[in-house]
Amino acid sequence: MDRSRNPCGAVVLLLLAVLALPVMGQKPQGNTNWPSFRGPGASGVADGLPLPADWDGPTSRNVRWKTPIPGLGHSSPIIWGNRLFVSTAISGVEKPELKVGLYGDIGSVQDNTSHRWVVYCLDTQTGKVVWEKTVYAGVPKVKRHPKATHANSTLATDGRHLIAFFGSEGIYCFDMDGTQQWKRDLGVLDSAFYVAPEAQWEFASSPIIYQDSVLIQCDVLNGSFVAALNIKDGTDLWRTPRADVPTWGTPTVHADGAAAQMIVNGYKHTGGYDVRTGKELWRLKGGGDIPVPTPVVAHGLVFITNAHGPMAPIYAIRLNATGDISLTANESSNQFVAWSYPRDGAYMSTPLVYGDYLYNTRINGVLNCYEAKTGTRAYQQRLGGGTSGFSASPVAGDGKVYIPSEDGDIYVVKAGPAFELVSRNTMGEICMASPAISGGVLYFRTQSHVVAVAAK
Repeated sequence: MDRSRNPCGAVVLLLLAVLALPVMGQKPQGNTNWPSFRGPGASGVADGLPLPADWDGPTSRNVRWKTPIPGLGHSSPIIWGNRLFVSTAISGVEKPELKVGLYGDIGSVQDNTSHRWVVYCLDTQTGKVVWEKTVYAGVPKVKRHPKATHANSTLATDGRHLIAFFGSEGIYCFDMDGTQQWKRDLGVLDSAFYVAPEAQWEFASSPIIYQDSVLIQCDVLNGSFVAALNIKDGTDLWRTPRADVPTWGTPTVHADGAAAQMIVNGYKHTGGYDVRTGKELWRLKGGGDIPVPTPVVAHGLVFITNAHGPMAPIYAIRLNATGDISLTANESSNQFVAWSYPRDGAYMSTPLVYGDYLYNTRINGVLNCYEAKTGTRAYQQRLGGGTSGFSASPVAGDGKVYIPSEDGDIYVVKAGPAFELVSRNTMGEICMASPAISGGVLYFRTQSHVVAVAAK
């Protein structure tokens, strides 16, 4: 049968294609799309195809292509089909400041030059620029931290729409060819250190797409909220106020049958919201007071970690949580908190669940591996020499866990309960963005490039 001439056959093929797309809670496959921060469900996992374990950025060994991207951006690559999307902010300064490593400077970068916020579309096979779009131009409305950029938030796509969120510079929707569909000005979103509000650090929470809505978390100095925007025109479907300090984490959606919840990190208010209405489902208070990592769902639990201040906890929370589930003093679990550790949490890096194990990397390179269901520690191991920072989040596939350092060294660790370093590979540039995986290829965003790594 010639399906191209049979409309019924074409519909069947379209339905099959839609059904083949990853859905929340499913185990991603190595050749699927990577539509938002850390891929489907923020899991960071893409199994099913071999992945490289050995490469070298400076000599291009096992590097398929390397495409320069001007400006600074910590947004991670996202992928749909044979297109890769990434964003950047281009300063008027020739060499804008970017300071990595372990330090405690809270001051902002003083750069009042006009910037351009740009979205790039690359061909995943060749690295060639398919199109680029200047989204906004002007002097940034808030300042950034020396380790941050003005394009921290990762893009999101569903194969029809491409969402770019640039904080105070607005949120934008494009079609897949870069034609703008709508934009929203959400006002000044000042993600400053609440203890010292003059220390502006820039916005970083990434949007996610769930069905016909764009979900955003905007925890800022004044007027914090979570919201669902209509993906067709950007109008509010619902908006729920939050009383919390500024946070930088991306929300996660978990769908279970008819129920779906949007899960967010926080200091005063970690919690879950009904995706349909924005109604609060549960909340947990306390923890590190600069929440950055994204919640991750696996094994019937949501894993949340944060750090800074008196606590650096990691929590494993049951998905049927309801009401206030906060732990009391000297309590490590309760009806809805399956297990927790008060001082093992990560400051920047989102945890990873791969198979039966949870991997959590602290900013100083200390990697903790736990049995995800029970919290039993399998091992603790330091990566690097203790002087490198670890901000990007790990990803996994093909029995390997990939952990980037800020210095651009990618540590490849064998998955499982015993620590085994498979290799350490250098990118030759600063690496603050989390990698993407698609079709057996690793895609890295470094300070100045997007790099595709694949075994030859």
